[in-house]
Amino acid sequence: MLKKKIVVSIFLLLIATSLWAQKAKMVTIEGGTFVPLYGATTKKPVEVKSFYMDTHPVTNAEFLAFLKKYPENSRSRIKGIFADKSYLAQWESDFNYGKTNLSNAPVTNVSWFAAKKYCECQGGRLPTMDEWEYVAMADEKRIDARTKESFNRYIMSWYEKPNTYANPVGKTFKNYWGVYDMHGLVWEWTSDFNSIFLSGESRKDKDTDNNLFCGSGSVNATDLMNYAAFMRYAFRGSLKAKYTTKNLGFRCAQDKK
Repeated sequence: MLKKKIVVSIFLLLIATSLWAQKAKMVTIEGGTFVPLYGATTKKPVEVKSFYMDTHPVTNAEFLAFLKKYPENSRSRIKGIFADKSYLAQWESDFNYGKTNLSNAPVTNVSWFAAKKYCECQGGRLPTMDEWEYVAMADEKRIDARTKESFNRYIMSWYEKPNTYANPVGKTFKNYWGVYDMHGLVWEWTSDFNSIFLSGESRKDKDTDNNLFCGSGSVNATDLMNYAAFMRYAFRGSLKAKYTTKNLGFRCAQDKK
């Protein structure tokens, strides 16, 4: 009898997990291995287990629904240790993101604490840095497009564009996994954003870093790939959990049971 109850409980949990992933418009990311460009002392592959990930960053409208249900996370009520003074600064009030902010634009000026709380209240979590990078290395057709020059130039061109955070989600390319906006819209929180510190001693390849900043005769795909990754890791390394900024949003993930 007890065994039967356990089996039923597990079955119901799997159904709930699947339904939540569908409701949140998640897609399955099949596990695999890859070599991160930064953050490792060796070039050994990192294993990423299969998981679910949001197809797009969390929007203003979605975050507003969360705040109405959990008002303690609103702009006037969130505690100072969980968010700095710029938290949701672009919104008109606690429960009004304003006429100038699109409902389907990514919510930004959100701290790591608030993003983490949102995902947990939806039954999920923030993606790890390895999970995020694993998904982000895909273009439309390839799981790993990091050595593709056009792909890296696309990423680099986004870094130069102002105010992309005001654009609606889902307008950049749909990658191999069915995920949008990994590049071209906003930077995104990861659960372990502060696990890497890019000091001169901790960088995996100091010679590469010197080449990126000291200049060389030409810039090839590998240079662009390393520079694009360096920018992401350096940005993450500058953050603290309570920080908020207008070009930083998030999306949720969930373990695949």
